[in-house]
Amino acid sequence: MKVVLYARVSSERQAEKDLSISAQLKAMRKYSLEHNFDVYKEFVDEAESARTANRPAFQNMIAFAKQKPKLFDSILVWKLSRFARNREDSIIYKALLRRRGISVISINEKLDDSPSGKLLEGMIEVIDEFYSTNLAQDTLRGMKENVSRGFRNGSTIPMGYKKKIVKLNSISKTTLDIDDNYAPIIKRIFQMCNEGMGAKEIVKALNSESIKTNRGKSWTKNIVYYILKNETYTGTLVWNKTSKSQGRKIANDPEKVLRIKNNHPSIIDKKTFNKVQKLLQKRSPKVTHPRTISSNYLLSGILFCGKCNVKMVGCSAKSSTAFYYACQNHRNRGNDICNVKPINKEKIEGFIVDRIKINILTEKNLKELVMLSNEETKTGKEQYNQDIEMIDKQLDGFTKRLSKLYDILETRELDLKDLAPRIKKLKSLIDDLLEKRSELNKNIQGSKMEIFNISKINSYVKDLKTLLSKGTIIEQKSFIHSFIKRIELNKNKITVIYTIPLELKKAEPLNKEVLPFDCLGSPGWCLKTC
Repeated sequence: MKVVLYARVSSERQAEKDLSISAQLKAMRKYSLEHNFDVYKEFVDEAESARTANRPAFQNMIAFAKQKPKLFDSILVWKLSRFARNREDSIIYKALLRRRGISVISINEKLDDSPSGKLLEGMIEVIDEFYSTNLAQDTLRGMKENVSRGFRNGSTIPMGYKKKIVKLNSISKTTLDIDDNYAPIIKRIFQMCNEGMGAKEIVKALNSESIKTNRGKSWTKNIVYYILKNETYTGTLVWNKTSKSQGRKIANDPEKVLRIKNNHPSIIDKKTFNKVQKLLQKRSPKVTHPRTISSNYLLSGILFCGKCNVKMVGCSAKSSTAFYYACQNHRNRGNDICNVKPINKEKIEGFIVDRIKINILTEKNLKELVMLSNEETKTGKEQYNQDIEMIDKQLDGFTKRLSKLYDILETRELDLKDLAPRIKKLKSLIDDLLEKRSELNKNIQGSKMEIFNISKINSYVKDLKTLLSKGTIIEQKSFIHSFIKRIELNKNKITVIYTIPLELKKAEPLNKEVLPFDCLGSPGWCLKTC
């Protein structure tokens, strides 16, 4: 039986105990040797928690398990807790593996496939999950206690501060001290904001003076906003504002947030900080959630800045009554970095929809598309038939070889134990080929030639134009993305790259009515007549 070995430790501390990677692998190799298992591959995740699916080696192993033909028969683990400490994840992955005929074997927990064996397996997993949850709660309690004493839990040190080590009962603890190199910059940023400068103007001022962040990078709006909203600068230690759920950050209940005031030296007084928060709240445009933007902006994902080659994102004006696509570099770093202006959402989307109607949704084009599809279907069928012919030749050869082995077995020229592995291998190869042949036949049956006429094509054109004009956002977006691969926006032209061959020889000039808009001050948007 072919097996793979999976080993995992979730921390360096655990690695120092008997559950180290090397100890797990050593035990599993020994177990494989004792049971005559053939080890196909070893997968190792170091310092990865079983409570998250983001384990690279584990995900790689699952990808191998999905391949056809099957590469191995079982997964060996030190204990079931190494496979997953979450009952739900364990059930999902085991069900997936079971469908592929792959089992999970714990070398330290003797289980079988009987009802009692599955019950025992479930009980062990529940105990492991309980242990994992309790461990997480214990860790959380320890972190809360650490913060309540005024110490940090290892998060990034904010710009303007430096790490200060304090010894407590021979244990090193971390707090903050002022970094004289960057604290003046923090004070200046708050001062500029108080004087009426927006984040974009602050970014422009700092970058124009070649002032770098503490990481040696240029300034962006996100960095400035992070500083202006960071309560740490008032001398307050803040903990547990957010937590992770399924790899995403979520805001915690305000009652669960712990604040220790006057915990470390302040850079900004609380009066100034509170004033800045009110200014930010007053100035900030309505923020639309990324998922809302992606569902309501038809060109999200395919509209690019022609200068920066970055995706343009949807955004709204201060009044929230006008919507735009803007280059992220232009928004975050200013006109000096990118001078491609934001463009009105309604006009650019209308322009692209018109291009699709003119260039694609015509009787001629649709007829050619159907013919092209028919040609591809015909070519595909021919290829399928060639593949089946090749498989039939291989099947014929393997069947003859298998028949010869059976003849040898009947005449007792060789012993069964000598022939059994060869017979088993040939039968496995034949089964795999039969499965491939069956899939190819299904593909042939599923490929039907389209018979079209002029009235049918005209009906298609009408239906598609209706869908493009009156369909749901999801339908419209899916339709546009089917025909357009990429749109590049420059100062005076739009280049549309289609997914299908068209007779257009060059990029079309941008209609004057769709020319970009100027952003006059942030975040007020105004139309510039061109």
